[in-house]
Amino acid sequence: MANSYKALKEDFVSNLTGGSISEINAITMVAPAAIILWSVLQTRLSYFTPYGIPPFFMDFLLNCGALLFAITIYSSTPLLFNALLISPAILIYLAFPPAVPRHKKAKPPIPKAEDARNSGKPAGITTVEEGDLFPRKAFVTIYRGCMMVITCLAILAVDFKVFPRRFAKVENWGTSLMDLGVGSFVFSAGLVGARPVLKGQYSEQKATLGNRLYTAARHSLSLLLLGLVRLYCVKGLDYAEHVTEYGVHWNFFFTLGFLPPFVALFQSIFAYIPSYALLSLLLSIAYQVALDGTGLKAYVLTAKRTNLLSQNREGVFSFFGYLAIFLAGQATGMYVIPRNYTGEGWPLRNNSGNSGKPNPRRALLYTLLSWSAIWILLFNLSTHLKFGLGLQVSRRLANLPYFLWVTAFNTTQLTFFYLIESFFFPPPQNPSPAGESQHYSAAVSKVLHAFNRNGLPVFLLANLLTGLVNLTLRTLDFSPLEAIGVLGVYAAVLAGVAVGLDTYDVVIRI
Repeated sequence: MANSYKALKEDFVSNLTGGSISEINAITMVAPAAIILWSVLQTRLSYFTPYGIPPFFMDFLLNCGALLFAITIYSSTPLLFNALLISPAILIYLAFPPAVPRHKKAKPPIPKAEDARNSGKPAGITTVEEGDLFPRKAFVTIYRGCMMVITCLAILAVDFKVFPRRFAKVENWGTSLMDLGVGSFVFSAGLVGARPVLKGQYSEQKATLGNRLYTAARHSLSLLLLGLVRLYCVKGLDYAEHVTEYGVHWNFFFTLGFLPPFVALFQSIFAYIPSYALLSLLLSIAYQVALDGTGLKAYVLTAKRTNLLSQNREGVFSFFGYLAIFLAGQATGMYVIPRNYTGEGWPLRNNSGNSGKPNPRRALLYTLLSWSAIWILLFNLSTHLKFGLGLQVSRRLANLPYFLWVTAFNTTQLTFFYLIESFFFPPPQNPSPAGESQHYSAAVSKVLHAFNRNGLPVFLLANLLTGLVNLTLRTLDFSPLEAIGVLGVYAAVLAGVAVGLDTYDVVIRI
């Protein structure tokens, strides 16, 4: 890459100040709006059943194309674009009767005492299959799929002028769409990272710290190797890079790779602080105190790069903020992942209105709403100049306001998707495994399911394609229409690969 053009590329993504949180919220609301339209087409017209080429095209257009348009040609008018998605949904919903038949009630399976004894789980749990304890949940798949789609789109779109500079990563202080995307990726990983913790709670044989560290090291190895490969490629190909993002050698794969062993260590602290939400908050507060109470903040932002630590100080020290975000994701997964979350302490009633066993779906809704409100309140307290701490968001530091912003946003997004699923696809009472699978298939976009199922491999492919495009095309010279064409083909390739892998039941573990 010519030095002059490389300098232009680096300047194009440097010294940016971001945009407003309200605009970011309006942009990201396109995802729920597109899901509403998708859900109306499915429940009123059964458009995506059976699934063929036309349904795939519409699925892709709604769940990839809409997000692409939102961050490019409709970036200045996100409310208008949301209205363009919601309006046909309202018209179709009012014009057509329901098309999806209601599920019949099925009797719950009869517990077998012998199976319960042999499973190593509490009595009443009759099978060792994870699906019985932690079933696939449509709104979780949709949330993770949408997050993956917009992340993959943004990492290439940022290299084109059609992508507004206020959406690109901020240099020091401020908020942007891509800053939110990085944290959301980690939060989403933490959400599903709650699954092994929950499995351990149902097992009589508790994993030791040594076993947890060994398992974590196995998961970390592939990510650290990817980080080394990326480092070699960037340096070897003289690829344009933004040094203040993570440092000279550090990259996002290193951050992801070091998370598992540290999470395993913090899991031991859970015995003393039995709340991942509190644990994540205390970690972020301690890190913020270190930033403000010592010279750490000045060191990260202004120190000369004279040794390995100072050269990678952003990646090393922001890791503590991302670790807190991961733990907050785990805290959310502890009540989102299980089949029947009862919301202990809530004065809930069952469907018949009589006092008794809590309604799990209502308990989950109240919990999501409550935690969304708590995180939003804490974020405002951390940033308000008059009634709070008056801190500024910094993705480069991954400081306390950044942690609270990312956590509040993702918890709220989950709540939106849960409300959409509950309205359009209310689950059958006591479903059979077949009925539960049928409900999930009807309620989930195949494109989003595929992006979620092979999330990390698709993200890796997106990074490879982004590098290929930047090495072969002068992206800064592209007109808006040309840029949309390239991004559309890129999105279609990612979606095609993801859906193809899912169609052939291929899951690539990294």
